[in-house]
Formats: sequence, C-alpha cells, structure tokens
Amino acid sequence: MFGRLTLGQIPYHNGIVLGAFIFAAGAGLVIMAALTYYRKWGYLIREWITSLDHKKIGVMYIIVGLVMLFRGFIDGVMIRTQQAMADGPHSAGHLQALHGYLPPFHFDQIYSSHGTIMIIFAVTVVLTGFQNIIVPLQIGARDMAFPYLNAVSLWLTAAGAALVMISLFVGDFSHAGWVGIIPLTELPYSPGVGVDYWDWALQLSSLGTTLGALNLITTIVMMRAPGMTWFRMPFFTWASLSTQTIGLTAFPVLGVALALLSSDRYLGTHFYTGGMGGNLMLYTDLFWIWGHPEVYFIILPAWGIMSEVIPVFSEKALFGYTVMVAATLSIAGLSWAVWLHHFFTMGAGPGVNLFFSVSTMLVGIPTGVKVFNWSLTLYRGRLRFETPMLWAIGGLILLLVGGLTGMMLAIPAINYTVHNSVFVIAHFHMMFLVSVYGIFAGMMFWFPKVFGFRLDENSGRKFFIFFSLGTATTFSAMFTLGFMGMTRRLDYLYDPHWQPLLDIEEFGIFLYCVAVFYFFKMIYVSLRDRAKESHGQDVWSTSRTLEWMTLTPVPYYNFAVIPEVHGRDEWASRRESGFEDSGPEEYEDIHLPKSSIAPAVIGALAFGFGFGMTWRIWWMAGLSLLGIIGVVILRSFADQSGIVLSADAVRRMEQKPEGTGIITDHISPPVAELEALS
Repeated sequence: MFGRLTLGQIPYHNGIVLGAFIFAAGAGLVIMAALTYYRKWGYLIREWITSLDHKKIGVMYIIVGLVMLFRGFIDGVMIRTQQAMADGPHSAGHLQALHGYLPPFHFDQIYSSHGTIMIIFAVTVVLTGFQNIIVPLQIGARDMAFPYLNAVSLWLTAAGAALVMISLFVGDFSHAGWVGIIPLTELPYSPGVGVDYWDWALQLSSLGTTLGALNLITTIVMMRAPGMTWFRMPFFTWASLSTQTIGLTAFPVLGVALALLSSDRYLGTHFYTGGMGGNLMLYTDLFWIWGHPEVYFIILPAWGIMSEVIPVFSEKALFGYTVMVAATLSIAGLSWAVWLHHFFTMGAGPGVNLFFSVSTMLVGIPTGVKVFNWSLTLYRGRLRFETPMLWAIGGLILLLVGGLTGMMLAIPAINYTVHNSVFVIAHFHMMFLVSVYGIFAGMMFWFPKVFGFRLDENSGRKFFIFFSLGTATTFSAMFTLGFMGMTRRLDYLYDPHWQPLLDIEEFGIFLYCVAVFYFFKMIYVSLRDRAKESHGQDVWSTSRTLEWMTLTPVPYYNFAVIPEVHGRDEWASRRESGFEDSGPEEYEDIHLPKSSIAPAVIGALAFGFGFGMTWRIWWMAGLSLLGIIGVVILRSFADQSGIVLSADAVRRMEQKPEGTGIITDHISPPVAELEALS
C-alpha cells in the first residue's frame, strides 16, 4: 500500500538528520503557536495563501527562496567542514565516518542538495520573486497578465521545494550531483528514492518556472502603460524580458531530459543507458542545453537590479542605455551557443571544441560592455554608498573575477588542465555570487517601497562587510587549491599539504556565519524600529523609474490611475520638472481579480503526486493527479468576474494610504471559491 516507504526509511538513527528534524519541527511549532496565539490563521489564508496579488506572490517567492538559501548555506557549511576535518590519512573520524564526520554516501547527498537548492530553489526563486513584484510596477500595470496562473506557478515551485526538504527526513536525496551525472542516475546505480526526489522536484519547479516565464513575457508585451514604448522601458524590465525568454525556451528542454530519465527509471526504456541503443551523451547534451542558459537566467536579473541601483546612488542616468539593452539581448541569444564548454574533455573533437570556445569568448564582449557602462555611470556621479550601492559595487567586482576566470575556462587547453578541479567550482561561485549580491542589492533597494520602511542601515553594512570578507577568504583559498590539483566532490582529501588552505576556507565559512547573524539582526531591528524608518513614496530621493511614483507601501491596486509615460526615467523627469506631488485630476473605477484557494490546493496535490511517484505509492500519485484535474474543472465554475473598486473608494484610500499596504488586514478581494460555497 505504501510502495517502498517503510519506517526503516526514516533515518532517525542518524544524529545529524535527527538534530535537523528537531530544529525544523521546533521552528514549525513556534510559528504555528504564534499564528494561533495572535489569531492570524485567517489572515494568513485570506491575505496571502489565496492571494493573486503579484506583490504578495513575489514576496512569497522570496520567502521560499530565502528559506532554501539558508538550507543550502547549511549544506555548504557541512561540506567545507567535512573537507577541513578529513584531510590526510591520519585525520580522525566521528559519527560513523572513517575521516571527518560525514560518511561518503551522506556527503554525496549533501553535495547534490547544496547545488540543486542554491541554483534551482534559492537564487532562481528569489529573482523570480523580484520580477513578480517590480516588473508590473515598472511598466505601470495593475497586475500580471494572468494572476491566477501566476499563483499556480508559485505553488508548483513551492511543491518542488517541499519535496527537496522532506527528502532530508524521509528517505535519501540524490547522490549523483546537482547535474544528475549519467549513468549514476540510472536505476542500477541508484536504486533508492534519492534520484526520484531530485527528478520530481525539478520537474515541478521547472513547470512552474515555464508558466511564470510565459506570464511575465505576456505582461511586458501587452500591459505597458500608455506612452511606454520599448526604449522607454526601465532596464530591469528589459533584463526580465530577456531572462524569461530564456526561461520559456530552456526549461522545457530540462523537462524533456528529466522525462526521458523517468522513462528509463520507471518504464525500463534505454534512452541514457550504455547499451540497448541508449546514449549517455544524449542526457549530458540535453541537460547543458538547459544548464548554461540557466546560468544567464539567474545572472541577467541580477545585472538588471545593479543597473537600477547604480544610477540612483550615482544621481545620474544609466550610461549607454541602448547599448546595455543590446548587450543584454546578445547575451540571452549567445546563451544558447555555449553549452558544450561544460564538457570540452568528453571527446567532441577539435572543430566542435573550437566553435564552442569562440562562442563562449563572444559572451565576454557584451558583458564587458556592461562593466564599461556601469563604470561610466559611476564616473563623475554624486556617489552615495548606502547598502544597496555597496552590494551593487560588490557584485561588479565579483563579475570581473568570475568573468576573467570564465574566459580562461573558455580556452580548451586551460580547460583540460583545470577541468573537474575546485578552480571551476570557485569560478562558478564567483558568477553565482554576482546574483546573490544583486539579490541583496535589490532587497535593500526595494524593501522600503514594498513594506513602507527601510532596513536597518547599521546592521546591513555589517552584513555586507562580513559577507564580503567571507567571500574573499573562502574563494581565494579555493582558487589556489584548484591550481594545486584538488578535484571536486571529495569527502576525503589525500594530500595533507592542502590543510592550511582548507582551514582558511573554513575561516571564510565562519565569516559567512557572522554575516548571517547580522542579516537576522537587520531584520529584527528593522521590524522593531519600523515606525521610525517609515518613508514617503521616493525613499532614496533620487529614484528614476515608475514604481517610485505610486504610494509607499504600494497599494494593492498599484496605481490609482494608470500613468502616462512621456520619456525614459519617467519618475526622475517628473521630479526634476516639479511634478512629483501632482495627483490625478479624476479617479476611476478599478477592476481586480478575486482571490482563489485553487492554486494552493493544486500545489499541495502536486506535492502529493511527486511524493507518490517517488515512493511508488501509485494510488497517492493517481488520486493527486485526478485531484488536480478536478480542481481545474471546479475552478471553471467559480465566479471569475472579479470585483470593482469604485473611484470614491480609491480616492479615500489615496488620502489615507496606511490602510492599503501589503501587510494590512481586510483589504484583499474575496476568495472566489468560498463565495461560491456560501
């Protein structure tokens, strides 16, 4: 009845897993107790879980991504600690490990989950959240083109993340790396459920990302405010359009690659086997056809954020806007022509290697253009080094390091030398951290616009300083270890001469932990002092784009009247012309969609489907799939006419905006399904 699931699959005998379970269960109980004590269950369901508001959906994306970022960080701490403890034949063993404290099979799972979480469920998800919140505001739209589909995308992503998290406590996670190395993911080499967890988690999140990409592209193309021509769009919106074009075309390839893998594992086909007509390279090609565009899927939005932050804190317009747009589109196009540089050493031949080497180097041209234009935006600007600017400049510096080492790896001769070493890992982390720096720049920059108060500057600066010190310390040592020949994915290191550099890496991880402390302190102090840190519509006084034109915090209808755009950097133009305080002459009725419980139910059923497929609990998978189909059919009978907010109500809200913010209770539209039942 329960497929392969037995009590023996719950690893309560593992002290590390048991400790993680106690921590997670304790945190969950505290949250549930707080919701019960303050009677917030109704608020949570009514205002958030059923909401179709793009801003709330974006915030929930970011919360899911930050939770996963914290989990991925813990995995990273465990990996570096194991390597620091397990260097040399005389290194001690603890907790059933011969060296260090993690047995090889457990280490491999953590290595796989770290990469999977950080790339797919942390950075990708947080950046999707930013695009959900900011893009409709920047183009003067009331919401996304398909609000209901937007919520479905979120809950499918959350279902995938939940599958990864539950694998920590029930069964195992994949030990085949975040890329799913063939043939390790085939059934004879991975007969357990770890690969299936990884497979279905990626399938669900991939579907959510594809639907989200379709939604954002449609929103940008069809819902721009009057007068907002293509070359009046804010740069972050251009970056989002390029990103989502990649997403719409790349993630279906991942879906196909994983579907063929599932077919091998569940139906006994041989798409990726070494015999019976299978081809191992087919998976590698398909995965990296998605995998390298995915790199730009997480880089381009971060560059978009940096392109918004640097002009605001330089108090001048972005240098070379048109060229920056062209460079972004070029990078998005070239992202499809570079995937083979991930496996130069796998015998494609010199002609093929030469093509992909040149195409990879070509990416350096538009990327260099961006660095050049950001530098000239800074040049002779009135620079203000507040926390968003610090994170943006930090990302710019990391891009130089990551970009130059990327050019080195684009040369096949060098790639053959350092391939599979931690030099590649250090390079990849440099580029990945550019996205992380962009995320924190965006968080500091837009947080006051969404919530109405600034994040604490003092703790924010310490968070930035310790995070940057941790980055410099950890990855300087890792680059050096790569040159010394240390290969990746090692749970035991045979060369004792690496110990000093491994200890330096561990010290860098300690600095990251201090940074995490200041991050949580920043959140706590900001919430405590939110009344003192509240601000008006233009928090930074030098903002440039349309999102700063509406109230702070942004009301749930976004704009009282859809603005008419007269040029690029519309808000900066109005401020410089003295029109920043002018309100609309006449208000108008606003149509809004009703809330819906259906997307959250679909997400819960999708989780049930993935869990059932993972453990071969066929009745659970079947009922969940039927449930999804049933919810979609029932949803079609619900009243979807939406609600109309009268012009008088809008005028009253504009005059008393404190009742319209994102965390205010009793303002959201009614839930369509509950209305139908009442």
